[in-house]
Amino acid sequence: MIHEIDEALSRLLAPAVSGDVSFDPPTRDWAARRTAPTLNAYLFDIREDVARRERGAYAERDARGAVVRRRQPRRWFRLSYLVTAWTSRPEDEHRLLSSALALLLPHEALPEDAVPEVLRGAAGTPALPLTVAVPPAESRSLADIWSALGGELKPSLDVVITTPFPVVPVYDVAPPVTEVQITTRGTDGVPSDSAPRVIRRTEYLP
Repeated sequence: MIHEIDEALSRLLAPAVSGDVSFDPPTRDWAARRTAPTLNAYLFDIREDVARRERGAYAERDARGAVVRRRQPRRWFRLSYLVTAWTSRPEDEHRLLSSALALLLPHEALPEDAVPEVLRGAAGTPALPLTVAVPPAESRSLADIWSALGGELKPSLDVVITTPFPVVPVYDVAPPVTEVQITTRGTDGVPSDSAPRVIRRTEYLP
């Protein structure tokens, strides 16, 4: 799922740059090897969007209405990208960032034709939210990210795409109870001599 979101973001950003869209960590060594104008979209954070988490499970029924399995709800994750421009001149980098911003701002969600095939048309899957240049959470410092990468602070766009994970746990359930045997007992607890009463159920509640 993550690599497919990478590809979708790459297709969105590609018109902004004549060179490459890279997902490599923008370290000093990487910058030294770069030979063409580049937009770098470094995936630096993956967190579950707990506000979207659902409780319980969905029941799947057969043609008779009997529950045959239970499916857990989808879990949503926020993929955060640090988008930077790399050329030989700061002015050209600013132009690249401006072009990237112009391409991303019209979209509050990932365009339908960019949604990965594994998620497209999935039941209950709404649009995939996309935000750009929204102030990051206080717990996230861009300076710390650049320090960890061993590079110098550069202008960047914080791009976040929220997506469900396509694989969800599915659990089989035991066959439905279709027959119940009832044995009566006297007040002394001794079973009566009558044959046990058998109740058979042929219909299932929805």
